[in-house]
Amino acid sequence: MSLEETLAIELTVNGERVESTVPVRQHLVDFLRTELGLTGSHIGCEHGICGACSVRVDGAVVRGCLMLAVQADGAEVVTIEGLTDSGEIADLQEMFVERNALQCGYCTPGMLITAAELFDIGLPASRENIREFLSGNFCRCTGYHAIVDAVEATLKQRLSR
Repeated sequence: MSLEETLAIELTVNGERVESTVPVRQHLVDFLRTELGLTGSHIGCEHGICGACSVRVDGAVVRGCLMLAVQADGAEVVTIEGLTDSGEIADLQEMFVERNALQCGYCTPGMLITAAELFDIGLPASRENIREFLSGNFCRCTGYHAIVDAVEATLKQRLSR
């Protein structure tokens, strides 16, 4: 019987310092879900295609199923829980509800995190740009129209402030 190799890591998750010893092959999304109880990021395809596992690492959206927890050593990680707690996406979340942009909710955290990144980079708010930016996130329920509507409406609200 062989023991799995582990490493000690230190990172900041949603503003809190975390220290843990993790298996070297454990994916970041698995660490967040199982070790920290942050279950908002979902495990979908496990190939980086669906976007359900999206989280921010050092300010950039990454696929949590493609990044190992040990690679996040020293990093700042923000999950959907952190974005929600900060209020950063409260208007977007309200618009998702208003526009019926979620049904089962499985893709929603990844969509919200990706849309927040779109807001941060300041891409012009055309429907085409929104669709292109969200194209790495799959939704099997909504057909995307309501999601694009919600993101577009939120962008327009933010620009009119």
